[in-house]
Amino acid sequence: MLSAEIPPPVAAPELPALRRRIQAVLITSQILGGLGIAIGVALAAVLAKDVSGTEALSGLASTATVAGPALLAMPLAALMSTRGRRAGLVLAYLVGALGACVVVLGAVVGSFPLLLLGLVGFGAGSSANLAARFAAADLAEPERRARAISTVVWATTIGAVLGPNIAAPAGRSVAGLGIPATAGPFVWAAGVFLLAAALMAVLLRPDPLLTARALAGPADREEADGRSLRAGMRAVRESSRARLALVTVAASHTAMVSIMSMTPVALSHHGAGIELIGLVISGHIAGMYAFSPVMGWLSDRLGRLSVIGLAVGLLSVAALLAGTAGPSHGRTAVGLFVLGLGWSAGLVSGSALLTDSVPQAARAAVQGLSDFTMNTAAGIGGLMAGLIVAEAGYGWLNVVGACLLLPMAALAVRGAVRRA
Repeated sequence: MLSAEIPPPVAAPELPALRRRIQAVLITSQILGGLGIAIGVALAAVLAKDVSGTEALSGLASTATVAGPALLAMPLAALMSTRGRRAGLVLAYLVGALGACVVVLGAVVGSFPLLLLGLVGFGAGSSANLAARFAAADLAEPERRARAISTVVWATTIGAVLGPNIAAPAGRSVAGLGIPATAGPFVWAAGVFLLAAALMAVLLRPDPLLTARALAGPADREEADGRSLRAGMRAVRESSRARLALVTVAASHTAMVSIMSMTPVALSHHGAGIELIGLVISGHIAGMYAFSPVMGWLSDRLGRLSVIGLAVGLLSVAALLAGTAGPSHGRTAVGLFVLGLGWSAGLVSGSALLTDSVPQAARAAVQGLSDFTMNTAAGIGGLMAGLIVAEAGYGWLNVVGACLLLPMAALAVRGAVRRA
């Protein structure tokens, strides 16, 4: 594993150029990481159905890929707290590459348990993309922190859009190798993740987190105990704004995943074909990522609390539109697009507020706790979403999704009242 480096001294005039270079490296890694995930996810459910022999188990593919980042979040935070962002990002991409290889092996030998294990590791590769948004914030000026986060989040759009389109040629590329065509995308994903890991190992220097600590005061540099996961949890307990940020990220992500995951099922029940479902999901992804720089700009200019309020409003409107759409595919598409916008507003503003609200030494641990919470909650939400739709219908799922926003709204109002 990469050892912790001692960053060279950085003079104030050098900081702008260093920020730009670090951001360029992170943007490139986001494109690669988004591409690697999107290539595999495009056919993960189909591969799971082929290997298991039943559609009933195909949904476990999505659950496994969500479980990966949740399981890796805390170990990754502990590693980055002690050795910096570079070591953590390299590890996450390597785990993703290994997981993709295990997926291919499971497909070749026809082992469904092995396939699910590989999907957990493959999904863990997305932990790097989540952690990269915080790496962008390490050296950013406080008044531009949300924009730095949102720019890196936006870069995922490129890979996420390209990935599904590459899945088919990736499948054809393994013809004659004894590998099922539906596993071909994971061969490519492994290569993309390895390339991203190499990029991080070579170019993410000096490490942004360690450099930020070096630029902080001597007391912060010496506070090694303040970097532990326990200290991170303590920092959240002691800060009402950190708690609001944590709830914002978790609630936004859970509401989005729960509603989005069952929308294709609802659309198919109303006669939508695969092409239309794909267009609706593409519009949703565009809402998630393409407008994140706008959310970052608003968060820096209007304040984190204002954009958290915007997230509550957008997500609530999305639930209303999608939940009452019925056979109207256009209304569902608009609802899913707004759902993506609400997620973007919540993730960007919540991530910036979380970074603002805790001491420098505890940030990596707190950020890891945030990613663990959001992915665990979303995994549970995704499982419950299927049960709710089966028992009560898609409309009630949207009602439940909107109810998840109530704690987030209550804490935001309380925070605004305190500031006033």
